[in-house]
Amino acid sequence: MDETRNVKIQVRGVSKVFGKNPKSALKLRDQGLKRPEILEKTGQTLGLSDISFDVYEGELLVIMGLSGSGKSTLIRCLNRLIDTSEGDIVIDDEHIPTLSEKALLECRRRHFSMVFQNFALFPHKTVLQNAQFGLEIRGIAPAERDQKARESLTQVGLDGWEDAYPNQLSGGMQQRVGLARALANDASVLLMDEAFSALDPLIRKDMQQELLQLQSRMQKTTVFITHDLDEALNIGDRIVLLKDGEVVQIGTPEDILTKPADDYVRRFIEGVDRSRILTAESAMRPVRSTSRESDGPRTALRRMRDHSLDSIYVTDRDRKLLGLLEADAASRAIEAGADTINDYITQDFRKVTTDEPLHNLFAMFNDKSFPIAVIDEQQRLLGVVVKGAVLDELARAGE
Repeated sequence: MDETRNVKIQVRGVSKVFGKNPKSALKLRDQGLKRPEILEKTGQTLGLSDISFDVYEGELLVIMGLSGSGKSTLIRCLNRLIDTSEGDIVIDDEHIPTLSEKALLECRRRHFSMVFQNFALFPHKTVLQNAQFGLEIRGIAPAERDQKARESLTQVGLDGWEDAYPNQLSGGMQQRVGLARALANDASVLLMDEAFSALDPLIRKDMQQELLQLQSRMQKTTVFITHDLDEALNIGDRIVLLKDGEVVQIGTPEDILTKPADDYVRRFIEGVDRSRILTAESAMRPVRSTSRESDGPRTALRRMRDHSLDSIYVTDRDRKLLGLLEADAASRAIEAGADTINDYITQDFRKVTTDEPLHNLFAMFNDKSFPIAVIDEQQRLLGVVVKGAVLDELARAGE
């Protein structure tokens, strides 16, 4: 995650105690006691303990953990459906724990839309009426809310279903209506609490892909709660992993898989098909040498011989990738008396971005096994992936 991005939500030192005397529980926590000991001594439950993280603008952040880890408590603290016992939550410079009731209501309307596990649709209302509901209670004029609701239904692929009722829809379609209702409200943050957990596995996979496509188009800041590791790894830009109300690790899916913070995380990720999560970045190696488009064939061939290469990538002064030159082609250029290599550069090679899944790379090597070029959005050469590196990473992923 690019930490130069704007921070949308700041969570700092947030704790939540369920009980009548939270200060006593927090005092014991500060003395080093854990949740079970605090419950035994005080009868109070330490739901969250000293949670801190940021949510970036346009990020899809997953908060995950097993049952009782505190993830649902945490998402409800974000929009203050549950009051915190200590700490601060800031969204766009608004300190949520200290807002008055009136200011909190306005903050929720402006910043938060929520999608629930059980769809939360009104059975007596049509799909369109359900999508309009949040706008209706905000007092939006009928024509405007009709337009916004129809646009949001289009975004989630429910064109033509406006007059249907929830009981006429599949589970996946019902969840799309809930998502459309949240999008129609046009809040700046989407909160999704186990939103796909009630769906059949195949429909759930489809909805994950729908969400990723929607996220790609809209760049909506989203906080997604799940207990499913595969789901978290599939959709999350970053993951906040909780255990017993505490943060165990925060990182990208690749961070979680390749650099687990402790034994708990290592046990948690056992059995995961890491080759589907790891990316070209994990197997990328530095480029040993490149050639410039202005180089003559003798210069290019010397670079290859100096670095034991049988081909070399050609870039401009800004490292933008222009093509690949083979040693045989450079020799032909010398024989032909060519001054530059321009006419001998080939485009017959593979290039990928850093986020290309590792399991896709092996099939990309052709008979000549050119290194796969790894580029950024500006087509600049970042590194290369050789077949041996892919095999090495796949072997590690299978351990």
